[in-house]
Order: sequence, then C-alpha cells, then structure tokens
Amino acid sequence: MLQAKINQLLTEPACAHNHHHGDKKNRSCSQQAKPGAAQGGCAFDGASITLVPITDAAHLVHGPIACAGNSWGTRGSLSSGPLLFKTGFTTDLSEQDIIFGGEKRLYQAIKEIAQNHRPAAIFVYCTCVPALTGEDVEAVCQTAREKLGLPVIPVLAPGFVGSKNLGNRLAGEALLDYVIGTGEPPTVGQFAINLIGEYNIAGELWDVLPLFAQLGIQVLAKMTGDARYEEITYAHRAHLNLVICAKALLNVARKMQERYGIPYIECSFYGIRDMNDCLRQIARHFQSEELTAKVEALIAAETQKLEQELAPYRAKLQGKRVVLYTGGVKSWSVISAAQDLGIKVVATSTRKSTAEDKARIKELLGEDGIMMEGEGAQALLDVIQRTKADMLIAGGRNQYTALKAKIPFLDINQERHIGYAGYKGMVTLARELTNAMYSPIWRQIRQPAPWEVDYE
Repeated sequence: MLQAKINQLLTEPACAHNHHHGDKKNRSCSQQAKPGAAQGGCAFDGASITLVPITDAAHLVHGPIACAGNSWGTRGSLSSGPLLFKTGFTTDLSEQDIIFGGEKRLYQAIKEIAQNHRPAAIFVYCTCVPALTGEDVEAVCQTAREKLGLPVIPVLAPGFVGSKNLGNRLAGEALLDYVIGTGEPPTVGQFAINLIGEYNIAGELWDVLPLFAQLGIQVLAKMTGDARYEEITYAHRAHLNLVICAKALLNVARKMQERYGIPYIECSFYGIRDMNDCLRQIARHFQSEELTAKVEALIAAETQKLEQELAPYRAKLQGKRVVLYTGGVKSWSVISAAQDLGIKVVATSTRKSTAEDKARIKELLGEDGIMMEGEGAQALLDVIQRTKADMLIAGGRNQYTALKAKIPFLDINQERHIGYAGYKGMVTLARELTNAMYSPIWRQIRQPAPWEVDYE
C-alpha cells in the first residue's frame, strides 16, 4: 500500500472537508481514531460495501476466514439477475500461510473460482494479514489475469490503513485503475448518465430507474447497486455523473471529470422536493427543451398522484417530532423527506457529514434544530428526552435506545429491507412511519412493569 495514495485520498480536493474554513485549520479527512470510541467499519469493510453489489463478479477475501464474515451478506443490496455476489469466497489464511506466504494459495483460489463459477470478474480484497506480511497481491492478480484470461482486480484496502470512508475511496481507485474505460457500450443515447454511490439498498434503485426510462435518460452504469461488471467498463462514455452518496466516491466523480470530461452533480432520491430537484438538475445540465418539458410533466403527474396517496398519512404524521440519527448524506436527505410529510425533525446526527452536508442540515432544521456529532447512546437519550421526540429514525443498532426511551423506531440504514427512494419510496416511507408511530405495542411498553406497581 503506497502511503502517497492514502494521503491523496484523504485530501481529496472535491471533498468539502478538505477546504479551508475561515481562519480555522484545514480539517481534512485524516482525523485519527480516538481511543475508546467506536469508529465504525474499517477500510476493508468500506471497500467491500462499495464493490460487492457488482452482482456477476466473484469477491475473494484474501485473509483469515473471520475477515470474510465482516459485514458479508448483511447489506441490503439486491440484484435483478446474477447472485454470485452473495457467495462469500476466502483464501482462509492459516498460521502456515502467514509464515511461508499465501501467494500460491491466493492464485489457486482465483483459479478455482474461475473454473467452478465462471464469473465476469474476480475482485481480490487484500486484508490486514497479507498486507503486513508483504505479499504482492497485485502481481498475483496480474499473473492470474494473463493466464486465465479473466479480469482479476486487486483491491488494496487492508483494515489498518484507515476508516470505512477511506475504504470506499480505495475501492473507487480500483475501479478507476482496472475497470472504467476498458470496455465500450453497445449504444449511447442522447442523455446518458452514470449513478455513483447508489447501492440499491432494499431494491430502492428499482423505484427510480423507471422514472429515468420514462424521460428517455439512459443509465449507462450504476456504481455499484445491481451492477454488472461490463457496464462499469464503459462508464467513461456517459455524459453526466450523478453522485448519490456525497462522500463515498467523490474521488471517482472528480477523476472521471479530469480523465474523460464527464461533469458531475450531487443528488438525493429521498423526499419529493429532492427527487424533483434531481430531475431538474439533469434537465438543466442537458439544456434540452424537450427533456425539460418531459421532466416538468412527470413532476406534475407524480405530485398530483402523491397528494392523494399521502393525504391519509400526512393527517396522522403532521406535527410529530422526530430525532434522526444516521450518517452521511442521509443526515439531510431524510430531513427533507420527513418535512414533506409534515414531520418536524428536531435533531439529527452529523456523523460522517461533510461541511456542505452540515450547511444543508442547518438550513433545513432552522435555528432550534440540534446537530449531534455522534456522542453515543446516552447523549442520544438525553436529546430524545429534552426535545420530547415522538420517534427515533436511525440505524438498527440504535433500536435499543428507542426501546429504552419508549418511543417508536424506524430503521433507515443499509441493513433494512424496505426501500424509501423516489416517489414510490415516499409513499412506502409514509406508511412505515405511520405504522411504527401508531403501533399498539408502544402503549403496552409505556405501562409500568408488574414489579413496578405498588399493590398496597
């Protein structure tokens, strides 16, 4: 692993973290882990999250078998076709391999996968152990590529090099170095775009793609939700990149702009206003009167339909107070969706948010809104009690905090099984919020336990 590569990704110029902020020091993405604090996933975790949704590729973890269990299969990325990405492969390094080297074992594993599964490509993830023993994973992948006639891509993101976000970017570097630009698409339409940082969690991409098809917008490549390896090889022929997750793959968007002249815009598919804004941004980019007219017609039709479908949910959700505790782009994009339903978001987390994300959050929450930096469960409980929140929207690991606070809970993170993107997802979100908010279980939970009742 070249330190220069890591330094370059930590100081990614397209990331707002790396901009100067008044007279303060440049914050950069290179914050060190704090002893005793939970830091989230490692770089290997981030790299696998980014690349595993490529459905027809094999994903081989070169390391001890425990590394293959790291988040494997817990993500909600779905496929409309091949399911090879759901099979976990590992070289299962032992003590003998650490002493004598595991390169031969790696080559044999690649060969066995190629012969038995015939994948479109094999991604080889270098974990901490082979990185520390100094194995040349890139050379093994190159040899395998030449002998087997198959794309074999090294992903150099051992866990010890940094955070999950750094792993996202290292995965993006693997795509830039070995995949993007190596193929040609069968056809390129007038309005061809790529989606970057969209992982098809719970199949929510499938609620958005029909909208693009209706407008005549061709989604050339998806990085990487429900993607096929081949489509990423010709992503360099798109006319515009849509960055969906604000931080994860900014390096890919910026470098595609430099190498291939493809501009990028940032979008969110959550909420009515943000979905409308995304479609209008695309229309503005292409400066086509025909496309603009189609976009406005679609927005008008969808808005009219949503007014009817959301009316019963809005009546029940209007004025409810919600605490949002998630990270990255969801910290502000879900606020917009909740406000579209008449919900008041009283506090949100700013974990993993860029300076730009925080500016959006401040604008959406107003002066009274609370921005939390991820202080932990006790701080979250304090905020819930102080704001008299009616509900917590967060990742699955925080459901016990909601139970302790005796308020309803909705899972919003990548492990969920329900999609909330696009207009269709907005109706789903309204239904799930209403079901959670009015579930009779909460009346029972708020009752005192039998041993707490004084019978005397």
